[in-house]
Amino acid sequence: MTSVGFDLDMTLADTRAGIAAVFDELSLRLGVFIDSAVVVARLGPPLEWELANWLPPEEVPPAVALYRELYPSLAVPATVLMPGAREAVEAVRRGGGRVIVVTGKNPIDATRTVEFLGLEVDMVAGSVFGAAKGPALADFGATAYVGDHVADIEAARAGGAVSVAVATGGHQVEDLRDHGADVVLADLTEFGEWFGGWRNTAVVA
Repeated sequence: MTSVGFDLDMTLADTRAGIAAVFDELSLRLGVFIDSAVVVARLGPPLEWELANWLPPEEVPPAVALYRELYPSLAVPATVLMPGAREAVEAVRRGGGRVIVVTGKNPIDATRTVEFLGLEVDMVAGSVFGAAKGPALADFGATAYVGDHVADIEAARAGGAVSVAVATGGHQVEDLRDHGADVVLADLTEFGEWFGGWRNTAVVA
């Protein structure tokens, strides 16, 4: 069985509009300037890291709590699938594989997002970033991990999986190649063809 892991933000889900809306509301309520355009241009790292760019350390935990209170009503309904996302998940399942979503987003909002988008996945693991995603991928038995961030390449390495990078986030094809991705795709519309050939090769091997 070929199991595949996927990152969420900017890999399976275009969360930019929703996250920008939450940060705009957060900025308004806290009375602190936060440039939501800058925030959504660098999605990937944990929420706490991003908020630390705008707030003093002692104000980050309550801001995280408020952000997560706002997220279900503001961000989830504004989220849309990335091109080819549904087809990519279906390609894995059609081949008899299982799918795990491993993301820096907290598990509750990650699960809400996956369910809202109607993606059929077997497991969601959240609040992990970079190499810290490795244990979830290894425990699930993922043989490949797909993500848009250079940190997702590190995640794949840590989990013993093939790193499949998609240039749909803040990193260009060259950046992803230079960081050592095993495979680089323009977006998930190219995943099905790659996966079909790779799975056949993996089965033979």
